[in-house]
Amino acid sequence: MSRRAALGAGGGVVLLAALDAYVIASILIAVVRDLDVPVNRLERITPVLTGFLLGYVAAMPLLGQLSDRFGRRPLLQVCLVVFAAGSVVTAWADGVALLTAGRVVQGAAGGALLPVTMALAGDLWEERRRPLVLGAVGAAQELGIVLGPLYGLAVVWLVDDWRWIFWANVPLTAAAMVAVQLTVPGGRPERERQGVDVVGGLLLALGLGLLVGGLYNPEPEESVLPPWGVPVVAAGAVALVAFVVWEVRTRTRLLDLAGTRRRPLLATLGVSFLSGAALMATLVDVVLVAQTLLNKDSVDATLMLMWFLVALPVGAVLGGVWAWRSGERPPAAVGMAVAAVGYLLIAAWPRDPAGASYGPFPRMDVDLAVTGLGLGLVIAPVSSAVLRLVPAARHGVASAAVVVARMMGMLLGIAALSGWGFYRFHSLTADLRPPLPFLMEKEEFARALANYKAAVQDALRTEYQEIFWITAGLCVLGAFLALFLSGRDNASETSASSPGHLLTR
Repeated sequence: MSRRAALGAGGGVVLLAALDAYVIASILIAVVRDLDVPVNRLERITPVLTGFLLGYVAAMPLLGQLSDRFGRRPLLQVCLVVFAAGSVVTAWADGVALLTAGRVVQGAAGGALLPVTMALAGDLWEERRRPLVLGAVGAAQELGIVLGPLYGLAVVWLVDDWRWIFWANVPLTAAAMVAVQLTVPGGRPERERQGVDVVGGLLLALGLGLLVGGLYNPEPEESVLPPWGVPVVAAGAVALVAFVVWEVRTRTRLLDLAGTRRRPLLATLGVSFLSGAALMATLVDVVLVAQTLLNKDSVDATLMLMWFLVALPVGAVLGGVWAWRSGERPPAAVGMAVAAVGYLLIAAWPRDPAGASYGPFPRMDVDLAVTGLGLGLVIAPVSSAVLRLVPAARHGVASAAVVVARMMGMLLGIAALSGWGFYRFHSLTADLRPPLPFLMEKEEFARALANYKAAVQDALRTEYQEIFWITAGLCVLGAFLALFLSGRDNASETSASSPGHLLTR
């Protein structure tokens, strides 16, 4: 049995889940229209965005540990079955509630596929070659960022129905299960098995669920948070603090990164978290700008993202080369700073950005390319920095921790930014009333209707502008945190660390 074939099967299932994590960006408005959600009540679709991410982040660490107990192949097969079931529910959904339930199930199953595959790589490859193999698995996850929106666009273009994206998961999952069965070794890992941190997993899921629930406001006309928002968010924060305390004290940890220095580790995870929040804001809000302000259809709106999606992997390659030559701090800090500049440029788009240009180059394309290049520069350095910090035996869990941090940023970022955005839109349009045709002459009604539509467009423009300003601020914070990433000067110190050491300053 070829271990490369096993890695290929594992990488394939990681890519399958990653595609579904990002596919929603290109089909959001199609989903909104199909489910009869009014365009001025887009807050009702927020749970569909956060549901997948919540399941993904909450389940990833715990199910990865369960594979230590029951074996890699059984966990992969169970998760693929559950992923297919969630896909069927998503494709069949006739309302936001059922669609959200399907996405949560998909996310919970998909979230396990990355850590289990990384653990499989640790089982099959010796320590010396393991970082390269883990990088290949991580590349499959990163590829989903680029291909996810394009995959959704391609399916919708071919069959003109977003539901087929999720129906297609059923045969794809069946093929993946066959590949896993034929290539992935059965049985449990040979090394000594550790316990499963069920308490830590439940505390993490509870904390994230409460935060997302507290940030979601179905009626944002009066305030940013719903009436229950403050106590629920506070309860979520308490649960996450309890999770941290538990992880420090318990012997079996959900994300065991012992043997690392605390400050650079937290800085690395912080940069990953903030880059995730910025990434999701781009994937969702740029498409919304295209469809609500520029009146583009789903195809053209996704194509508008193309320059961002192309620049992202280009930046990732450049960031990897730069980090190899000069260490992780410079490309990570510069990348977040460049992304901040990109978001400021996007926030400053004129009333008709499609007609603006920098000489012969369309302004929207250039601004999105700058933003994508900046975020791309960060991808390799944060992955490399966290591997530099931990002993080789923990490279798998460290790589998964970077992804968990980014997905948490995507989850909480889109929840908070959308909550603020929807509140601002409703506050800006609170005094607007659509004109009634039977109360005025035809020409007067036409003028009043045009003024009303222009006021709504101005409110949308202000909402998006403020979201991109906030996102730029997050990137500035990320650039600051990047200055605390590990450097080459401590590589030997890190490699000498014992896996049993506790976190030190």
